[in-house]
Amino acid sequence: MKKILETERLFLREMNTDDFDALKAVLGDKEIMAHYPYTFDDKRVMDWIERNVNRYKENGFGLWAVCLKDTGEMIGDCGLTLQNIEGEMLPEIGYHIRRDCQHKGYAKEAAKAVRDWAFTNTDYPSLYSYCKYTNVPSIKTAEAIGMHFEKEYPDEANEVTHVSVIHKNEINK
Repeated sequence: MKKILETERLFLREMNTDDFDALKAVLGDKEIMAHYPYTFDDKRVMDWIERNVNRYKENGFGLWAVCLKDTGEMIGDCGLTLQNIEGEMLPEIGYHIRRDCQHKGYAKEAAKAVRDWAFTNTDYPSLYSYCKYTNVPSIKTAEAIGMHFEKEYPDEANEVTHVSVIHKNEINK
C-alpha cells in the first residue's frame, strides 16, 4: 500500500483490486452518480481500478483511494488525471466520496491536498475540474479549493460541461 498524501483526517494511497467493494459502494450509488451518464456495474468498477493502476505507472499519478486516518477505511477516490476537456488533454482533479461521508469536508480536504501535490510534483501551471453543469456539489468543492469558473461548453456526455480552473500563481501558501 503506497501512501501518496496525508491530511488532518485522511490519507490517499494507490488503489488496488482489494478496493473493489469500497469503490463499488461509491461508483455504484445512483445518487452519487446522478450527474454521470451511468452508474457503475462490476465490470466498470474493475476497469476503473485497472485504469488508475495503469495511470500510476504511466503518469506517476491517477485517482487515489481516499481513506480515513483513524480506521483506514476507503471512503472514495480523489486524484489527478489527464482528461479531454473540449479537445485538449488537461490535468484534472477528480473526486467521489461515499454518500454517508459527504457533507463532512472530506472531498475538499482531499482535493486541496491533491492540488498542492500537483503544483509541487508536476510542471502543470494550471489544474482543472470539470463536470456536468448541474453538478453543484462538485462545482462547490472545486470553488472551495480556490478554483473558479473557466467556461462551459456543449458536450455529448454532459449536455453542457462546466469547467473550473486554478493557476499555480493563485495559490496563497
